[in-house]
Amino acid sequence: MQGRLQGKRFHAAYFRDHVLGHGTEGCNYLLGVDIDMNTVDGYAITSWERGYGDMEFVLDTDTIRLLPHLPATAMVQCDLAWPDGRPVEQSPRSILSQQVQRAADLGYRALAGTELEFILFDDTYEAAHRADYRGLTPANQYNIDYSVLGTSRVEPLLRDIRNTVYGAGLDVECAKGECNLGQHEIGFLFNDVVVTADNHAVYKTVAKEVAAQHGKALTFMAKYDAREGNSCHVHLSLRGTDGSTVFWEAGDGAHGGRRTALYDSFVAGVLATLRDFTLLYAPNVNSYKRFADGSFAPTAIAWGEDNRTCAVRLVGRGAGARMENRVPGGDVNPYLALAAMLAGGLHGVEQGLELEAPTAGNAYASGKPRVPRTLREARDAFASSAVARAAFGDAVVDHYTNAADVELTAFESAVTDWERRRSFERM
Repeated sequence: MQGRLQGKRFHAAYFRDHVLGHGTEGCNYLLGVDIDMNTVDGYAITSWERGYGDMEFVLDTDTIRLLPHLPATAMVQCDLAWPDGRPVEQSPRSILSQQVQRAADLGYRALAGTELEFILFDDTYEAAHRADYRGLTPANQYNIDYSVLGTSRVEPLLRDIRNTVYGAGLDVECAKGECNLGQHEIGFLFNDVVVTADNHAVYKTVAKEVAAQHGKALTFMAKYDAREGNSCHVHLSLRGTDGSTVFWEAGDGAHGGRRTALYDSFVAGVLATLRDFTLLYAPNVNSYKRFADGSFAPTAIAWGEDNRTCAVRLVGRGAGARMENRVPGGDVNPYLALAAMLAGGLHGVEQGLELEAPTAGNAYASGKPRVPRTLREARDAFASSAVARAAFGDAVVDHYTNAADVELTAFESAVTDWERRRSFERM
């Protein structure tokens, strides 16, 4: 549920002779643990009372890829099924696949790209752990947004990440510096939404592994410190199942044409459901520390034409016309975020929602409704959302509501450094 890769390592001969034709299995607690792998209560599909049985790992052989940074290693990603063959509907990949099928039934195919930022440190992961993740040394000492010099300082690592993930089947576009100290972004070419989500998960793991091989550490957490957080802007568009452009009507000249009614209704649906679906865009307590006025992270539920102060930014023309969701951070589960955008957009299409006028200028000062400020606010909106239950089903909504409850309980029982500094002597 955390959007990270979990699984097993097989000997090649055993995989060839036994797993390739029959799949494998794993404990169903994998969809019912917190980020520390603790078993927790409240899930309908997995518990001590149910005995923590198995799920089947159903190989998607289209995802087989070599991992150049690991000797003689290939990876394959899986769907999850119950022993009787039924899909595990609470699985993030199943949730996204359900929305992909919903789009296909309407005659559309969804394409997407994700832009992940990370902060790079000169410390190893082991040293960072020993330091309790405080006082680490960022790989750059000043704002290097678009800086060629700043990225050159760490180009050996950036190049290794780019070439490694390219060798693993990802279409790398570029790397660029970002605002926080040691912050960088590596971007990839858009693809089918499921492929994009698969690649996103692979990239996050590979980037950390390559950083470790260089004696460094990097984090994708949404808000590491008081400076800029790590975003994950998600670009999405629809095509006809025949490949036709459906978000744009052609016009005269290179810059002619206009948005289609379908595009407007899709964006209207994403906006109309953004508050209800924020839990799927921002799944952790830390996610909400990113939403601050004037930070390039959105606070207003608004859309604009190439306006980075809005939660939704429309960019491109013709076949490149697409929407950018600026709400997710680097901690997002890509399957859930893409599923939420598809579900929201298709809701707008099915209901024929009209798109409000764009927000021009500073959306932070627009007075528009705000993105939920806390995980609890987002949790309550998702749990009570009729649109979410219609789109995903009660089982999925209840499952991820419980995940939010688990995160909130863990956070609310933790004693923080802030409390110690504030209270130790003076209270």
